[in-house]
Amino acid sequence: MVAVKKDKINGDALGTGRRKSSVARVRVREGSGKITINGRTLEEFFPTVQHQTAVRQTLEHVEQASSVDVIARVTGGGITGQAGAVRMALARALVSHNEEHFQPLRDDGFLTRDSRMKERKKPGLHGARRGTQFSKR
Repeated sequence: MVAVKKDKINGDALGTGRRKSSVARVRVREGSGKITINGRTLEEFFPTVQHQTAVRQTLEHVEQASSVDVIARVTGGGITGQAGAVRMALARALVSHNEEHFQPLRDDGFLTRDSRMKERKKPGLHGARRGTQFSKR
């Protein structure tokens, strides 16, 4: 089960999500369905429909799209990693907001951490795995 995190001052539900090298911190509070990421709207921050859908999918899955406001801070990585990090953080925050959402979000993989990271460069190689070109002479 995910640990329940609430803001001590105003009672917002909190969640942290990570994907690749991106980290997202999300607050969920009662509201009208407004989504703000780094001070911008969802459509401004994620211009592609694919990334917008990844974020909205979590809210729609538990039918909370029009009853909560979402405030997110995202750092690091690229746009796809950030969208994945917000998706996971939002799922965790929704569980903190209402523990009944745990099982449906868990069953459909919203709370699962995608652990795929960039592999580090090794000494003596050109990249993580690419070696030098073989020369017979």
